[in-house]
Amino acid sequence: MGNEPTRAGFVSLIGAPNAGKSTIANHFAGSKVSIVSPKAQTTRTVVKAIGIFENTQIIFLDTPGIFSPKRRLDRAMLAAAWGGVKDADIVALVIDAKKGFNGETRAIVQKLKDDNIKAVLILNKTDLIKQEKLLALSREINEMYAFEQTFMVSALKGEHLEDFYHYLASNLPISPFLYPEDQMSDMPLKLLASEVVREKMFLYLRDELPYSSTVEPELWQRRDDGTIRAEITIFVARDNQKIIVLGKGGQMIKKIGTAARKELEEMLDERIHLFLFVKVRENWENDPARYGLWGLTFNA
Repeated sequence: MGNEPTRAGFVSLIGAPNAGKSTIANHFAGSKVSIVSPKAQTTRTVVKAIGIFENTQIIFLDTPGIFSPKRRLDRAMLAAAWGGVKDADIVALVIDAKKGFNGETRAIVQKLKDDNIKAVLILNKTDLIKQEKLLALSREINEMYAFEQTFMVSALKGEHLEDFYHYLASNLPISPFLYPEDQMSDMPLKLLASEVVREKMFLYLRDELPYSSTVEPELWQRRDDGTIRAEITIFVARDNQKIIVLGKGGQMIKKIGTAARKELEEMLDERIHLFLFVKVRENWENDPARYGLWGLTFNA
């Protein structure tokens, strides 16, 4: 790091669902700290992805996708997303360049403009769009609101993200590091395990996945032999949803559990005994305790 002062600060990644915010956060942290899925609204709370670039500790706040809320959970997620903006030193709006400047992203830009929130623009998935169309898109968005900087990246391929990191390393506040140098996230391991299970549900159930489902850790315990016993419960709203998650002869839940266990063992370099349970909890979305577990506001 030489004689340069260290810097540290919070960068809020905001945008519509599936814009690529979690992919950027995971790329920077060098490990999965936030789940990625083609299904919208997979991130439900603000997840911190922590890493060091040059002499700067960057703490990314990966926020839920911003969309029009229809239910209590939607409103809580939306409040968490804009709350992440208030906590940030730098705000970065991530836009899926392939989808273009649609109604969802236009509404976000309008709110940034109305609230006079300075932000940088990240056009993601640029490998899927022609250069002239990309430049026209950048012009159109910046004509509506002048962003501090515009970055064109492919988060999935890791292309051009370093330009964005260099910008952050130059513009975050001079400060000592805020977290230990080897820390990648502030999410407790048992919650991380729940998120990995939820991601595998998205992966294998796809459109069959009950939207009104939630995944919660019941136990995360190191045993005498050095291995970890993890017990996680998947809550659904109705008995017919339980049948979908379990699958014929319990094959689906076994598939989800095996994939989640393997990924957790690779991520944590630990031997894990993972036990999954599926229970019916009607109307869980109106239970304040469920929101507190994930740091969401019940009456948002």
